[in-house]
Amino acid sequence: SISSGLSFLSCTHDLLLEQNLFTAESRKEFQQLKRDFPLAEEPVIEYRSKKYYSIETTRIYYARRPEFDTISDKLTWLNESKMGEIDFETISPDKNNNWINQSENDWDDLLPLFSKEGKMGKTNEVLFKLFSNGIKTQKDEWLYDFNKTNLAKKVKYFVGVYQETLQNKNFAEKNNIKWDEDLNSFLERGIEKKFNSTQIINSAYRPFMKRYFYFDKHFIARTYQWLEIYNSNNENKFIGFHSLSGDHNLTCLATNTCLDMGFLKMGNGGTFGIPLYSFQNEEQIDNITDWGLQQFITHYNDSSISKEDIFHYVYAVLHHPAYRSKYALNLKRDFPRIPFYENFWQWSEWGKQLMKLHIDYETATPYPFERMESIYEAPNVAAFEKMQKAKLKANKTEGSIELDGLTSLNGIPSEAWNYKLGNRSALEWILDQYKEKKPKDPTIAEKFNTYEFANYKNHVIDLLKRVCTVSVETMKIVNSMPE
Repeated sequence: SISSGLSFLSCTHDLLLEQNLFTAESRKEFQQLKRDFPLAEEPVIEYRSKKYYSIETTRIYYARRPEFDTISDKLTWLNESKMGEIDFETISPDKNNNWINQSENDWDDLLPLFSKEGKMGKTNEVLFKLFSNGIKTQKDEWLYDFNKTNLAKKVKYFVGVYQETLQNKNFAEKNNIKWDEDLNSFLERGIEKKFNSTQIINSAYRPFMKRYFYFDKHFIARTYQWLEIYNSNNENKFIGFHSLSGDHNLTCLATNTCLDMGFLKMGNGGTFGIPLYSFQNEEQIDNITDWGLQQFITHYNDSSISKEDIFHYVYAVLHHPAYRSKYALNLKRDFPRIPFYENFWQWSEWGKQLMKLHIDYETATPYPFERMESIYEAPNVAAFEKMQKAKLKANKTEGSIELDGLTSLNGIPSEAWNYKLGNRSALEWILDQYKEKKPKDPTIAEKFNTYEFANYKNHVIDLLKRVCTVSVETMKIVNSMPE
């Protein structure tokens, strides 16, 4: 088995020669022996009943099957193939221990956007000091809602059950809310809770889709760095991005509020947020390092460059199709790095324009869709309600969206579908989020399932028009970037 991050092949079979074998009694001793024998030709270390020797003298033979082969296809191929007749490729790892999908480019020469070492203060040679995973609630149905009043009702009920359980561990309705390890820990520590309406904020839940959110550190499973980088009393900007995933290419989107782990999530991986500022005791602190600023000033020989200019520059670069293509493999396994492009101010201006479009999407000029209403005389109330049921289906070929049995939108330009975040266009993200779905939580389904598309229909039409404009304008800027 190949262990990621180690320069050794771990083996358990009996074919290894056993001379000059050193036994490691601890992990520390194991690490030291690896450093002492990096190029050994024979197995030299035994640790936890496994024997290790250098990959320098190991041969790994690799054969790749077609991209869309199923597990069954691969097993059939293995069963029917003779090993001696398979066209294997001999592979070796690169310096970062990548065995396949190796990239040959100048990635290591680019500026690191951020790093775990930078966040821990072990180095200042990064552009941004702090970054964070998106908020992970593990209770989305309890802590998010389209409707502020309904969210307040849910949280009040949640707090009520928690408080009753605090007084009586055998409270009959204890399991009516969602418990996790952290919430149980707070209960054991006797932490009391009460509802606070000021903790209801707008949060970026999915692309161009805010929801009301109850921001409470005891009810959220993982706040990560958001208590440091989000402050309801101070404005801030965040670049949300999703990479480090084998499924999808780099995706990014700016917002001015806290973002959810699933903000840009498609498949595996999650969303990271990079703030322009952090806060300590209400004091605003630049998140772009002085080292990072100096790299730009020195490279471009321009002392007028500011940290916010760099923030905009970074946002433009992360949208650059040629950047995403050239470094696609690197971006799936490493945090982004930033190149120095010619004409800094043009890139910074592009980033500024994109950020304004994406943050202020709710006030963008509505795109002039054609709204079509079906003429339908329902024989009864039930039939009319059925026609009002959400469909929210997009037809890209015809440039239309069917909202329900009564209303459709026509005249959607092809460019709007081309602006994608992951494998969905911005418009499709909105359609997905406004579908009527039965809540998974039984208590929510029974007591608080108030969402009906018909109540939000006009809002959704307005939102689609505005995000269509944002999509078209985004593609204009992106398409103007050099290849």
